[in-house]
Amino acid sequence: MTDINELRELGVEDLRQRREELDDQVFRLRIQKSMGQTDAANKMRQLRRDRARVMTLLRERELAEAAQSR
Repeated sequence: MTDINELRELGVEDLRQRREELDDQVFRLRIQKSMGQTDAANKMRQLRRDRARVMTLLRERELAEAAQSR
């Protein structure tokens, strides 16, 4: 599980890259689960939550940038 404070230190491009990595990991776990290779329910939950944290930070920064440009 990634700490939110660690994520806040990352730049926008780093957060986007992290989101892509998490998307890929969730996709791979979903395929493994459908094939019956692994019981990854807890791992998938953790990855989805980390992805949501990253997306939330990206949205916060997007809104802050929009507020500054007004």
